[in-house]
Order: sequence, then structure tokens, then C-alpha cells
Amino acid sequence: QVQLVESGGGLVQAGGSLRLSCAASGRTFRSYVMGWFRQAPGKEREFVAAINWSGSSAKYADSVLGRFTISRDNAKNTVALQMNSLKPEDTAAYYCAADPNLLTKAAMGRYRSLEHWGQGTLVTVSY
Repeated sequence: QVQLVESGGGLVQAGGSLRLSCAASGRTFRSYVMGWFRQAPGKEREFVAAINWSGSSAKYADSVLGRFTISRDNAKNTVALQMNSLKPEDTAAYYCAADPNLLTKAAMGRYRSLEHWGQGTLVTVSY
């Protein structure tokens, strides 16, 4: 069983930066593809970024490409999302997820079938 706990959300002005962190429990952390998703008020949850088990490959949504960077530390069982040049449209609850087939499921929109989710952390970007 893997439990995920996000932290690092908050209020930031447009153009600013935030770093989200997701701490995972469980000895099988490195077997999972890790990802970040977000859900804005009144909108559906959407994929943000994902990283493979070794950290050698990452994938990003077009809306965050070049501004966000995902990374992981398997020794510490953590995954981070560095968010730069934040925009008001980045305002959302951000969720960490873990699944061995995360990218395939995310591409199919099968978010509910992802094995593990965190409780979310709120990011608010003001004008």
C-alpha cells in the first residue's frame, strides 16, 4: 500500500514560483510512475506531469511545458513539482498520483483507475 501526502501549496502572485512536494510511504515507491494532476473549481481533473520510475523520462501537459519541472528522489520517496512563471489559470487543487501504468491511463482519461492518490494541495495564483 502506498500513501501519498502533498505539501507546498499556497498563494502566489502571477509570475511567481512554488514547489510542490509529495511524500510517499511504502517500500514499492520506485516501482510506480508518479504524476501530478490538477483540478480547478468547476472543471475536470487534468494531467499536469509525470515521471518514470528512474526519473530519466518525464512528460508534461502542453499548458505547463517549459514552466513546470517534475522530479523524484527514490531514496527519499518523494516527487516534486517545481512551478515557475505561474499564471492565474494555474490556480487549482494539485494532486499527486502513483500507478505503474499512469501514463497509459492518463492518456485514456482513466484517472479514477489510478491506484493511489494524495489528498491534494491548493495553489492560488493572483493577478
